[in-house]
Amino acid sequence: MITAATIVFWICFAVCVYIYFGYPAMLWVISRFRNRPVREADVTPRATFVIAAYNEEGVIGKKIENVLSLDYPNDKLEVLVVSNGCTDRTCDIVRGYSDTRVRLIELKEPGKMQAVNKGVAEATGEIIVFSDADFFLDHHTLRLMARKFADPEVGGVSGARKPGITRKGDATGEGEGMYVRWDKLQKILESRIGSVFAADGLLYAIRKELYVPLTDPSRGDDMTISSQIPLQGYRLIFEPNATAWENATIHAKQEFKRKVRIANRCTRALLGNGSRLFRSGFYAVEVLSHKVVRHMIPFFLIPMFFASIVLATRSVFYAVMLAGQVLVYVLAIIGALLRDTKAGYWKPFSVPYYFCFVNAAAFVGLCKLISGQGTHAWTRISPPASTPPSA
Repeated sequence: MITAATIVFWICFAVCVYIYFGYPAMLWVISRFRNRPVREADVTPRATFVIAAYNEEGVIGKKIENVLSLDYPNDKLEVLVVSNGCTDRTCDIVRGYSDTRVRLIELKEPGKMQAVNKGVAEATGEIIVFSDADFFLDHHTLRLMARKFADPEVGGVSGARKPGITRKGDATGEGEGMYVRWDKLQKILESRIGSVFAADGLLYAIRKELYVPLTDPSRGDDMTISSQIPLQGYRLIFEPNATAWENATIHAKQEFKRKVRIANRCTRALLGNGSRLFRSGFYAVEVLSHKVVRHMIPFFLIPMFFASIVLATRSVFYAVMLAGQVLVYVLAIIGALLRDTKAGYWKPFSVPYYFCFVNAAAFVGLCKLISGQGTHAWTRISPPASTPPSA
């Protein structure tokens, strides 16, 4: 007899399996039949780095030095730092540069949306490069990204977090590293098919003429800006070899707040595209599968767990499924308790712990969204690094 608990269990189970296994498998199958290579060439369009800065005195100097040292023609590079209400030495540090490629724009009030809009409006580059102030680029990165713009169908290029560099701190960083590798694989496959679902704020570039000014500060700027590229009919490409890294410390409390903010702001940004998103063909499937429904997974995990409790006495299958869920959550609790120890890095603990960690943060972030609460854009998760690590 089919009961409400059975229906709930199988719907929730199917969604979870699809998001974590089915969607990546579908991308792989489609990429076997629909591979759209990018027509690359050694082009170097004028590039402007727009760096929206709020109290970045600990990293802004190193960021500028890093950009100016890139393998790119000197006369084709511009660094535009937009200070939005900085109260530290950020502006003084930028003013100290006599290099004409470095410019400073000062805004009186904090607000990343206004800073980004102003920076793009003042930029002289054909392509606009967005990169967080505390991320540093590898020497070859900009040239690799620029090569993609030789293809007139490419409107944007997303970079990647440098592999092999895990942020210091507790075992939360270990779990994040595994998540990044899994996420990277999906982006590679999406890019082969057509476009990646969106860019990561750590590093991406777009054609200036495709920039759509930001209008809602509650939406994630990287998701809002980059998602406009496919919606205008251009490709948003993922370049895994265009890498950037940060030298920061990651701890559970600060990282949880960051994940809550990401879930809230990114979901707002993507769904804020409205009906345009749902008329965009397979790109809509990517957005919903890769990000929106993935953030909604806790709303399927919770009812699946309670449905399993109801069904566990009716068959061995449901009893095993319940036991499996209980085991994952127990291991996650142990992982959370041991995250500051060497044992916490052991995968039987770190994987369940991080799985529950990100889904708990997504749950809180979406609850805030549903209740109409926004989250602040400017939240530093750790003190900035004084120097970038060796590449």
